[in-house]
Amino acid sequence: MDTGVIISLAIYFVSMLGIGLWAWKKSTADIDGYLLGGRRLSAPVAALSAGASDMSGWLLLGLPGAAFVAGLSAAWIVIGLFAGALLNYIIVAPRLRVHTERTGDSITIPEFFEKRFDDRSHALRVIASVVIIIFFALYTSAGIVSGGKLFESAFGADYALGIWLTAGVVVVYTLFGGFLAVSLTDFVQGCIMFVALILLPLVAFSELGWQFSGALTAVKPGAFDMMAGMTTLAVISSLAWGLGYFGQPHIIVRFMAVRSVRDVPAMRNIGMTWMGVALVGAIATGLLGAAYVARTGTPLDDPETIFIYLADVLFDPLITGFLLAALLAAIMSTISSQLLVSSSSLTEDFYRIYLRKEASQKELVTVGRICVLAVALVAIWLAYDPTNTILGLVANAWAGFGAAFGPLVILSLVWKRMTRNGALAAILVGAGTVLFWIYAPVLEGGATLSSVVYEIVPGFVLGGLAGILVSLAGPPPPGSVVRTFEASEAELSAARAESETAPGS
Repeated sequence: MDTGVIISLAIYFVSMLGIGLWAWKKSTADIDGYLLGGRRLSAPVAALSAGASDMSGWLLLGLPGAAFVAGLSAAWIVIGLFAGALLNYIIVAPRLRVHTERTGDSITIPEFFEKRFDDRSHALRVIASVVIIIFFALYTSAGIVSGGKLFESAFGADYALGIWLTAGVVVVYTLFGGFLAVSLTDFVQGCIMFVALILLPLVAFSELGWQFSGALTAVKPGAFDMMAGMTTLAVISSLAWGLGYFGQPHIIVRFMAVRSVRDVPAMRNIGMTWMGVALVGAIATGLLGAAYVARTGTPLDDPETIFIYLADVLFDPLITGFLLAALLAAIMSTISSQLLVSSSSLTEDFYRIYLRKEASQKELVTVGRICVLAVALVAIWLAYDPTNTILGLVANAWAGFGAAFGPLVILSLVWKRMTRNGALAAILVGAGTVLFWIYAPVLEGGATLSSVVYEIVPGFVLGGLAGILVSLAGPPPPGSVVRTFEASEAELSAARAESETAPGS
């Protein structure tokens, strides 16, 4: 490995660990600080933290790889994601910030569900936590697979060594620094990713010039046709990725942690600008990479490593190190967020309820750290299969969360008639549909229904319908639940009115 690459990566690793150490001193005295940062995130930090934890290695590996193989038709996913993220900021973000604080100051999504519907049996909270732990095991392993592929492709290192190094650094700063460390490292990582996804496509384009389109269409005739190889169901499946945003715990928890509901519009503007540039840069990287490989005749065994390949051949080693740090940033930012959300469910939604109801704040923080380590070890074990595709692992987990939680999150925030039984039905039907769609070999030759349409589509629709129909079929929610909902809506309306009359609005 070149000295310049080593220097860049060393600076990156030391910076991440340094942020974790600083956050350890600042925010981990109690469980609220460890798991939610005390709800004190500024709009820029919350926005880039949400974006960086959202995109993961999929942004620099999976999406460029998809564009490399399929051409511009891969952009349908981008359109769906951008639209879904924008609607998430508009519909969910302000409401969730107000409702979670009003509803017993909830610090996890399962806790919010339990308090929102006054579920004293804990069934709703436990089921939601089980869904989080199962799907995050898959999702976190996707990030660790990305780290293994990076070290294997870029450095010629052993795949297993790569997954242990990637997970090891993340575990250290997440375990000690908690939510504040994760959010601040996400902010820095988001900035690095933003620069990298502008720099690499620009340099690749300057190397190829406008002839890149001819070089690309010579080997991929439909590269610039958005409908090439796409059916109507394939387009719907791609656009449906946007539905997943409403139910991603590691993303929407940032809405709970932002300093105030009045910061949400600024958070939205920053986050959507960052996301738009990043997604366009990733698609451009795949297209330009395909043209570069076609022109040079270089074989590329794994399309998901095109970002790594271009970083290596187009730049000075010091810059290459920076670009590889951007890839590590994308990977690590998501892993850390997912580890912390999984830890929060294990600590708050299992340990505190069933094992130690009177546990001290210090004890809960310690248990949270142990859970971070435990979830990481499970994800590492799952990542030991290097044949897993990053996009495939992410797709399954994304659909699981989107269908299980997405309809419930929306309904719980906009419909006061939603009931506890309706909430249970939404989770179980949504998650069950996704699992059936992925794994049941019901088609000819043992194929599954996910080969026909992306599982989030039926999961989201059926989960939402189940929540509505079961709620309407049963008695209305208790009066105390309705009053809390109305108080939250009144606070939200007051905040909107204040922002509209503020100078410069």
